[in-house]
Amino acid sequence: MSAQLWKGVNVAMQSALATALTITAITKANPAVVSYTGTDPSNGDYVVLTVAGMVQLNGRVVRVANVNGAGNTFECEGVDSSAFDTFSSGTCAVITFGTTLATAVGLSASGGDFDLIDITTIHDTERKTTPGLPSALAFNFESLWDPSDTGLAALKSASDNQAERAFKFTWPSGYKYLFKGYVGASLVPTGNAQDKVTTPVQVTANGKGTAYSS
Repeated sequence: MSAQLWKGVNVAMQSALATALTITAITKANPAVVSYTGTDPSNGDYVVLTVAGMVQLNGRVVRVANVNGAGNTFECEGVDSSAFDTFSSGTCAVITFGTTLATAVGLSASGGDFDLIDITTIHDTERKTTPGLPSALAFNFESLWDPSDTGLAALKSASDNQAERAFKFTWPSGYKYLFKGYVGASLVPTGNAQDKVTTPVQVTANGKGTAYSS
């Protein structure tokens, strides 16, 4: 096991989405296999899934593997859907990560913890709880304030339009973390006397993140 450092990390944001493909089925398997209609994606593409029924995949960004153009199927690399709910309908779209974010000087994450629901009965002699829904995952960036930076301008545009964007973090080791979320970026300058001018950026995830080791 090697420790990952916040050093040399590339942060890329979605700049475009291809025409959505209609999903006709998703298997309960390891890995999940998607059947679709439309233009074939390529191995190594990243797609965002919009899914009903198999809610565990809704909003998820996954990497495409083992595309079968003749059969119109591809695998969701690294995703085990064996215990997921049953798919009913959905779409997916290939993501272009064409915007680089290069001004972040700090990052913190919060959320993802479960609400605990009290299921104690009158017959119990101690409290019992069961996990409910997890809270939304949020990433908070402290970024250098630079109104001319194209990455910050793209974040501001997404924020103004209340639009979702997909993000990809890539470490020098090749490790990757991907997620989709709503952007909050006012580009308001903040900071302390004689210190750098920064601006806060928040991305609230809408769907589970996906991690890859390469």
